[in-house]
Amino acid sequence: MRIGLLGTGNVARALAHGWSAAGHDVLLGSRRPGERTDLELPVGSLSEAAAHAEVLVNATPGTVSVELLHSIGAPALAGIPLIDVGVGLSDDFVELSHPNSSLGERIQDAFPLTPVVKTLCTMDSMVMIAPGDLDGPSTVFLSGDDAEAKRTTGRLLTDLGWPPSSQLDIGGIRTARGQEHFALLFVGIAGGLGSHTFNINVVARPAV
Repeated sequence: MRIGLLGTGNVARALAHGWSAAGHDVLLGSRRPGERTDLELPVGSLSEAAAHAEVLVNATPGTVSVELLHSIGAPALAGIPLIDVGVGLSDDFVELSHPNSSLGERIQDAFPLTPVVKTLCTMDSMVMIAPGDLDGPSTVFLSGDDAEAKRTTGRLLTDLGWPPSSQLDIGGIRTARGQEHFALLFVGIAGGLGSHTFNINVVARPAV
């Protein structure tokens, strides 16, 4: 698939490398593409990444994501599944910028013709593309209102190494706030472990 990734930070680059290795055609979108010629990945403007995309990925800082998407424009985004992996955190990582909602919800509300799926925001960039490197299985969550966009996202997650058994659909886009609010616990766990490279696993009671 043609995947446009908005952002050029660690997360965007990791996902671009992961999907490129799986055979997808990736393009990173930057506000200043002329300054990002050192990435060993194709880079264009934000609008070029959106025009390239069969699937678009928001990997921009959650505090500015909606503004950046508005700069591309709703018509250019209409009908394109958007995988949102962003979280809005303060610079000191102690406060959420959307404490009573979520970035995923705000994007969906702002762009109703763009099906949004929230995923991959409960882990660091290394786990996103190499879940098999962890010491056991773990869980990746999906939130969104559009079933087909979720199926597409699920296939792309599988291409990153997430088998269907590790993918947990937790409901509509309103459940994205649970994924994003986990960021505060993530920071605490990382401090306790002394590492950001970990994930959580949902363990259910055995069926009777």
